[in-house]
Amino acid sequence: MELHFTNLLIVVLVGFLAPLSLGFVPRLLLPSVVLEIVLGIVIGPSVLGWVHVDDPVAVMSIVGLAFLLFLAGLEIEFDKLRGRVLKVTAIGFALSFGLALILSGVLSGVGVLDHPLFVAIVLSATSLGVVIPVLKDAGEVGSTFGQLVIAGATIADFATVILLSLFFSREASSTTTKLILLGGLFIVALLVGLALAEFEHSRRLREVLRRLQDTTAQIRVRGAFVLMIGLVALATNLGLEVILGAFMAGAILTLIDRDTMLTHPDFRRKLEAAGFGVFIPIFFVTSGVRYDLGALGDVSILVHVPIFLAALFLIRGLPALLYRPLVPRGRVVVSMLMQATSLPFIVASTAIGLQLKVVTPGNAAALIAAGLLSVVVFPAGALTLLKRDPATRARMDSRPPGEIAPAGEAM
Repeated sequence: MELHFTNLLIVVLVGFLAPLSLGFVPRLLLPSVVLEIVLGIVIGPSVLGWVHVDDPVAVMSIVGLAFLLFLAGLEIEFDKLRGRVLKVTAIGFALSFGLALILSGVLSGVGVLDHPLFVAIVLSATSLGVVIPVLKDAGEVGSTFGQLVIAGATIADFATVILLSLFFSREASSTTTKLILLGGLFIVALLVGLALAEFEHSRRLREVLRRLQDTTAQIRVRGAFVLMIGLVALATNLGLEVILGAFMAGAILTLIDRDTMLTHPDFRRKLEAAGFGVFIPIFFVTSGVRYDLGALGDVSILVHVPIFLAALFLIRGLPALLYRPLVPRGRVVVSMLMQATSLPFIVASTAIGLQLKVVTPGNAAALIAAGLLSVVVFPAGALTLLKRDPATRARMDSRPPGEIAPAGEAM
C-alpha cells in the first residue's frame, strides 16, 4: 500500500504554528499544548475535515505519546522524595485517590459515567510539566512550597500511570494476571537499570560515550531511544500499555544518569528537543484531530465539563490542605490550583479508555475539555496569587522581558 504524507504535513505544520503564534504574545500564559489540541480539532473531521488519521500520523502519534511519558519519567526528582515532604505528599495522594473513588462513585450513581474506577484514575493526575515552569517563573522551585508541589505532582504522575496499567490493560484479563505481568516488567526494568549502572562504571565505555556524544553519532540520545522503545515493546508484548514502558524508561534514566561530573550537560536538552520538537506535538495535534467535538453538542454531555473540572479541583486540590503546617497560608491555595492542573495524562488515558471502551466518546471529550480549562485557568490563577507576594513579584519583575515563557507540554 502506498503511503501518503499530506495528513502528516498538515499536522506538523500546525505543531509548528501553535508555539510560533504564542511566541508573539509572550505574556499570554497559555501552554502551547492547548492551542495544538484546539487547532487539531479545527483541522480534523469535527470542523474543517482537512486531516484524517492515517498510518503515518498514527505511528508518529504513538511515538509522541511514548516520548511524552518518557520525558515525564525524566522529570521525576527522586532526591526530593524523602523525609517529611514524601510522607505528606504520599498521604495527600492517598486522600486524592480515595476522594476520586468517592466522587466517581457518586457520579456513576447519578448516571454521569459508567466506569468510576477509570475516571477516578484519570482525575487523580497532575501535569508536572505544566507545574514546574510556573514554579520556575516564580522562583519557587527550591522552596519548601515548591518541593511539596513538585513531589505531590511526581507521586500523582507515577501512581496514576501504574494504576491505569494495572486495571486497564489491553490483553490481561484478571487483576492477578496484570499484577504478575506488571511485576515481570518491573523486574526486567530493574535488571536493565542495574546493568546500565554497571556499564557506567566502565572507564573505557565512558570514554567512548564522551567521544561520540556530540558527534553525528549522538550516542547517548540513541541509547536513550533504545531504552524507551525497548521497554515500550516489552510492555506491549506483555499486554500492558505504551505509557507504562515509556514512563519507566524515563525513570530509569533519571536514576542512573545523574551526571555529577557534568560530562554531558546537554543530554537531556537534546532529548527534549527530539520529543518536544518532533514527536510530542504530533501526538497533541492528532489528539485534537480525533476529538469528538460533536459529542459536546449534547447539553447533557456539555454539563459534564464543569462537573469534571470541579471534581479535578476537589480531588487534587483539597489534599493540599495538608501542606498548611509547612508553608505560608497564602501558598496553600496556590498549591491547590497547581495540583489541580492536568491535561497530558487526561489526553493519553482517555485515548486508551476509548480503545478499551471503558469511557464513552462524550465523557472522553468532556474530560479533555475540563483538562484544557484546568491548564488555562489554574496556573494563571496560581501566578496571580504568587505575584501578590512582594518578594515573588520582585523576582519575577527582575527577569529580562520575554523570559517568562508559556508553560511546557510535558506531563
